[in-house]
Amino acid sequence: MLDLLFSSGIMSLWLDMAGVSSVAPNAVSVLAWRGGIPGLVMAEDLAFGGIDAANSDLPAEAAVREYLKDLKDKKLIDGNQGVWVQAGMQPLVSQQGTVLMPGASLTKIATSLASLETWGPDYQFETRFRGTGPIRNGVLQGDLVVSGGGDPLFVWEEAIAVGNALNQMGIDRVAGNLVVTGNFRMNHESDPVAAGEGLRQALDSRSWPQDVLAMYSKMAPGTKKPQVTVVGSTIAEKFVTSGRLLLKRRSLPLPEILKQMNVHSDNEIAQMLADNLGGAKIVQQQATWAAGVPETELQLVNGSGLGVENRMSPRAACGMMQAIARNLQTTGLTIADLFPVSGRDKGTVEHRHIPRYAVVKTGSLDTVIALAGAIPTRDRGLVWFAIINRGTDWDSLRAQQDIFLQKLVQQWGTASTLPLAITPHIDGARPALGAANRSDILLGG
Repeated sequence: MLDLLFSSGIMSLWLDMAGVSSVAPNAVSVLAWRGGIPGLVMAEDLAFGGIDAANSDLPAEAAVREYLKDLKDKKLIDGNQGVWVQAGMQPLVSQQGTVLMPGASLTKIATSLASLETWGPDYQFETRFRGTGPIRNGVLQGDLVVSGGGDPLFVWEEAIAVGNALNQMGIDRVAGNLVVTGNFRMNHESDPVAAGEGLRQALDSRSWPQDVLAMYSKMAPGTKKPQVTVVGSTIAEKFVTSGRLLLKRRSLPLPEILKQMNVHSDNEIAQMLADNLGGAKIVQQQATWAAGVPETELQLVNGSGLGVENRMSPRAACGMMQAIARNLQTTGLTIADLFPVSGRDKGTVEHRHIPRYAVVKTGSLDTVIALAGAIPTRDRGLVWFAIINRGTDWDSLRAQQDIFLQKLVQQWGTASTLPLAITPHIDGARPALGAANRSDILLGG
């Protein structure tokens, strides 16, 4: 119903009639949070402590009961098990769906949502390079200062692109030091001197070890090998205000960073994004506000999901995934551009048997196996789900989750066409790391 409202323009007309002149990406979430659109935030009284037979969809309820019985018979579960299933905005069935449970890497859904809400889908982090002296005969007569802007994917390929840009400017030697300032990480290394040493090594291909050569071999054909020698030391400073701006290196666009984070469930990227946002509590506030879910159903201590202290309800996981989908509606992107797609992406879903074209986020801790996302069906359209299992047999729990989702698809039929709402545009297997067109050379200072 809500999709129809958006696509037909009725929602815009309704908002105009209500006196709302413009709609931000999260406007529907705000109205839901304030109680303005009945049914957008799922019924509060559905399934506290168990399956609510009065309100649930009977076939879905039967599937969940069978799923939980199989887990119990196989002695795979320990403690609470959470399941939430809904078709569009209609809740179908809940098993402790509003109860807080360790969400593991489902936490990255919250980090993704807060990132989109804060920066928007076009955002790129900037790493800046300045020189504290003139350039003469290929030598920068002074220090090369790198000022980090929080890029969580500044890796070997990005540094190689910087080296080639410096060569293009006529710099093949730095007479002074390599000075690291700001929020700069190289290959996720948080120590500024160690990160600077990695950059220093990447700038001069004559010192590349085998692993860097392997990364270089996967870059675009024709990519040159940079040769920039830094004569001085690598040092870290809190602030360096002198020098001429030589170069800006823009990161991959935010959706591509989120795609890499979610496909590989990369904890380092997630935590750096959360830190850039202001910490776990800011992520928590942004995510609950944007998704229109109760604040009591999401509690975070970090942005990655490491640790059982990160807790959420299955309903909150679904709500946040849907909020991301709403945020992207006017961008030409979908949730499939931010999360792994079964049968298309590798990473954490490569060896799973999740229904084809499902868009999901996995989560794993010592005693938690979680899965959330959307599956396309013939009879129910997009079915959103979240499963949080407590147990230690990872392989068996994952296999049972996959079987449960396959049974739902068998019950409701396979979608004849892939819905536009989960059609992917970004190829997670081919991030354009090291692309030359993201280096802005500023010869004019």
